[in-house]
Amino acid sequence: QVQLVESGGDSVQSGGSLRLSCAIAGYMNEFYCLAWFRKAPGKEREGVALIGNDGRTSYTDSVKGRFTISQDNAKNTLYLQMNSMKSDETDTYYCAAVFRRCEPPESDYAMSYWGKGTLVTVVS
Repeated sequence: QVQLVESGGDSVQSGGSLRLSCAIAGYMNEFYCLAWFRKAPGKEREGVALIGNDGRTSYTDSVKGRFTISQDNAKNTLYLQMNSMKSDETDTYYCAAVFRRCEPPESDYAMSYWGKGTLVTVVS
């Protein structure tokens, strides 16, 4: 089993920055894909960024150049650095994992493990 716990959600001004963290506990396979998703009320969950065990990353088009996904293996933590945030990016952000190589773009149903989410509010 894997436990994922997000943190770092907050209120941020439009154009501002925020860094989310996801603490990862439990068994981790040699091959894995870690992801950040986000969901607003009434909308479908959207994949934001992926990182694989090989360090390769993938981003949805709307965040390219602004968001950065990274991992600290020593701390068993996944990060999402979000810059130049937009008001329509007010969402609950979730980290997720699956034990295989990333196959971008990943759908939420492909993920095996989920955190409970952390709320990000972008105010104008």
